[in-house]
Amino acid sequence: MTDTRARTAGEETPSPMPGDEAPLLEVKNLVMNYEIKTGMVSAVEDVSFAVPKGRSLGLVGESGCGKTSIALTLMQLLPNNARILGGEVVLDGQNLLELGEEEMRKRRWDDIAMVFQGAMNSWNPVYTVGDQIREAIYLHWEPRPSYDEAMAKISELYELVGLNPGMIERYPHEYSGGMKQRAVIAMALSCSPKLIIADEPTTALDVIVQEQILEELRKVQHEFGMSVIYISHDIAVIAEITDLIGVMYAGKVVELGSTREIFANPRHPYTWLILSSTPSITGPRRQLAPLEGEPPNLLDPPPACRFHPRCPFATDICHEREPPLEEIKPGHWAACWHHEEVPTELVTESR
Repeated sequence: MTDTRARTAGEETPSPMPGDEAPLLEVKNLVMNYEIKTGMVSAVEDVSFAVPKGRSLGLVGESGCGKTSIALTLMQLLPNNARILGGEVVLDGQNLLELGEEEMRKRRWDDIAMVFQGAMNSWNPVYTVGDQIREAIYLHWEPRPSYDEAMAKISELYELVGLNPGMIERYPHEYSGGMKQRAVIAMALSCSPKLIIADEPTTALDVIVQEQILEELRKVQHEFGMSVIYISHDIAVIAEITDLIGVMYAGKVVELGSTREIFANPRHPYTWLILSSTPSITGPRRQLAPLEGEPPNLLDPPPACRFHPRCPFATDICHEREPPLEEIKPGHWAACWHHEEVPTELVTESR
């Protein structure tokens, strides 16, 4: 790569956007650490991206790369030891990081909702599922609806996500895993949010139910015209349901672009290696290549490019200077000094 410019400290990175689409959500230079006894864990470091209205973005990467930490920061549901050190989270023109707790509580569920990781096991076992969805409706609808109005809405949502409304007054233990997950999606939709964050929405479900849940999510997104952020470590799942992909490594977004472009032309070595380790039912048969090494300790991340200890293309500049997330072609961003050297062919085990 001939351009070795680096963004200077404190300079704002524009939130990457596909084309000229209007953003619903813009995340700008977000920094969030966890304070623990032995130091500060650099969980989210200078992250920028944008989600257009009515579109879906997938955040993908290994466990511990910061995907869920970003989601919790967007929702302002962080643990007490979390520290937001910089950046903006602009939803529909308003910076959520400037809101007080009461103001943010009103925005949750009304404007931004979340399907939590492992949410199918989070239902309170002593209340019916309908009681718990009605509680969200009573807290956020203005004016507060009557019981019959709330029930009519829940019945409508159950039908939308493929559940029998006769299950509304059943207890969580009477639901299967897939039914619980559908009910969680219904609850997230109960206040018609503009943005839904789905954190590993198909965890612990078999592949048949996974496909059904993903299809329900696609259906409700198109029906309501909402934006969705999907979080997963499985790039194959992300490829199936998203318009855009953001690849994360060690708290940073290292590549961002349309789903089609990322799969056809990965420009970051980490993305290239992830795709090389992912099986495909199309194209020529090949040996899968494991992604060697381990993610870094975010208490003491590597200097400059955080991926350089595992990167087959690393040179001196990768050890010395951090690559900025730059637009390498229209609608495609990558943070790599050597993005031009990444091959178009996927690596195999015999490399």
